[in-house]
Amino acid sequence: MEHVIGGKFKLGRKIGSGSFGEIYVGVNIQSGEEVGIKLESVKTKHPQLHYESKLYTLLQGGTGIPHIKWFGVEGEYNVMVIDLLGPSLEDLFNYCNRKFTLKTVLMLADQLINRVEYMHSRGFLHRDIKPDNFLMGLGRRANQVYIIDYGLAKKYRDLQTHKHIPYRENKNLTGTARYASVNTHLGVEQSRRDDLESLGYVLMYFLRGSLPWQGLKAGTKKQKYDKISEKKMLTPVEVLANHIHLNSYLTSTTAVPCGLMTSQIILI
Repeated sequence: MEHVIGGKFKLGRKIGSGSFGEIYVGVNIQSGEEVGIKLESVKTKHPQLHYESKLYTLLQGGTGIPHIKWFGVEGEYNVMVIDLLGPSLEDLFNYCNRKFTLKTVLMLADQLINRVEYMHSRGFLHRDIKPDNFLMGLGRRANQVYIIDYGLAKKYRDLQTHKHIPYRENKNLTGTARYASVNTHLGVEQSRRDDLESLGYVLMYFLRGSLPWQGLKAGTKKQKYDKISEKKMLTPVEVLANHIHLNSYLTSTTAVPCGLMTSQIILI
């Protein structure tokens, strides 16, 4: 493909890759500003980038939401240009020998909850909450956390009518098994509480250094997911969270409120 995107963004070095495609550093040849450029082959079986670009546009203006600068097709690639960001929380976690202090975790929790709450206020679930999908800013915004990767995000209610998507079962697991909620493992349609439960697991991961269901061995992906699900359900919150505030957080996102039917519980 051409090395100039959208007539003004020059493609630079690759800085990341995955099932979604590839990410490059780029530069605006008119202003000299560095940008992030995400590429996805137009031949990919399940394209996500066009949808993701629409989500970026819809969420613009929120704190910790990267600015989208351009989306289009260049040669054999769908291309999205956004703010260039810094390291992910997973990168920083590894840099800090895979242990954050309680103060760091609580300061991060304040920002992470805010980012998820903003997405929910705009009518969308993220559905893939994990350390890799939170990035730090650069320069003056180096202390600000950004939430990224909206390819699996889903609208959960109409902003005009406030009508919630219906309760459903037998859904395939969407997201990352390590941080997925118990209900997601059980095939229940995700809602806001599932993003919050996943965020609770992320905070426990940062505080503990690992989660009890990491490293489980199984013959197939399904068997591994089943083992992870079983271990999650058998691990008491008190074992997972030995700090009173985080214990309370996890309890509130996973507990079944008395007097509510299952369909009401799931769709909070």
